[in-house]
Amino acid sequence: MSVVDLRGARDFGANPYPYYAKLRAGGPVHAVRTEEFERIWMIVGYEEARAALADQRFSKDWRTADLWTVSSNPINANMLEMDAPHHTRLRRLVAREFTARRIEAMRPRVEEITARLLDAMVPAGSADLIDAFAFPLPMTVICELLGVPGMDRDAFRRLSNAILAPVSPEKEGEAVHAMGAYLVELTEDKRRAPGDDLMSALIQARDDDGDRLSPDELIGMAFLLLVAGHETTVNLISNGVRALLDHPEQLALLRTRPELIDGAVEEMLRYDGPVGTATFRFTREPVPVGPVLIPKGEAVLVALGSGDRDPGRYPDPDTFDIRRGAQGHLAFGHGIHFCLGAPLARMEGRIAIAALLERCPGLARDPEGGEPDWLPGLLLRGVRRLPVRW
Repeated sequence: MSVVDLRGARDFGANPYPYYAKLRAGGPVHAVRTEEFERIWMIVGYEEARAALADQRFSKDWRTADLWTVSSNPINANMLEMDAPHHTRLRRLVAREFTARRIEAMRPRVEEITARLLDAMVPAGSADLIDAFAFPLPMTVICELLGVPGMDRDAFRRLSNAILAPVSPEKEGEAVHAMGAYLVELTEDKRRAPGDDLMSALIQARDDDGDRLSPDELIGMAFLLLVAGHETTVNLISNGVRALLDHPEQLALLRTRPELIDGAVEEMLRYDGPVGTATFRFTREPVPVGPVLIPKGEAVLVALGSGDRDPGRYPDPDTFDIRRGAQGHLAFGHGIHFCLGAPLARMEGRIAIAALLERCPGLARDPEGGEPDWLPGLLLRGVRRLPVRW
């Protein structure tokens, strides 16, 4: 069996899509070697990726994989890393509180935060869009939703990045430990002094049988909501703005037809989504994918970004077209692990990008901003900085 070596692909972080296209041309799944792993399996075709995301033969639970040593930190007790029926139970408990009504009720507040950030940013004439706007908006929203407005958000951002886009196993381990300690304190504070927020509601939540989240499950849920609740939206906003700036005809179209914002955000998610690959899955048994049989006990990555550029699903997939109709993309996953916060991320992305274009009619890249600093690893897709001017 041949293994595709991606270790020499130094520009993969800047533009993985030519590599994905080459892989797809050779089949929907490949064994690959990366900087971190000697061999993992990567699913790159759209139909195969979508099927794998919903296939229970691919486990999400590290504890059953017996491939790597996994930290016993309670942040790992989150539903993204669990299979049914444990995942089903946790999702049911959180879904009772994280409702469409609660999210929609946040719209005026999201608009208010957006306006306040732009009020502070616009007079300067230039900014790092991530530090000034794309990061503080979703971070403020998710912190207020969970009831942690006083958190040191810059410190939290560093920990979050170190876990999801690690530069070394040592730094990742340190960040996991620090994050776990912080969230233990947070949940204990909420237990002692509950408020009118989602975290307090989750502590009190019970289903019809009286089931409730355990202390470790609360910490895992807080980790998932805080981290996933801001990281993906930061990249949605910044990747979406980058795509518009790289395609001035599409930017001009959206400016003249702002009613296209909903479809534009879906195309941003498809074209250059915030998550490059789904988190690891592990084969419970030999699983056929296309012409390949992935053996039992193997680590598998589903390349969401590759599936969303598959010409078998989207004609002319490397073209960014906000009128495309990109529904069915994989940016938020598929199956039982479909992103619970997708409606909130979509709402924030639509409000943020529409308001930014309205307030900054001359928006452009800052020519003195330097080269992009791409997030490392395969999981997240985005940049650390986005210098712009208007």
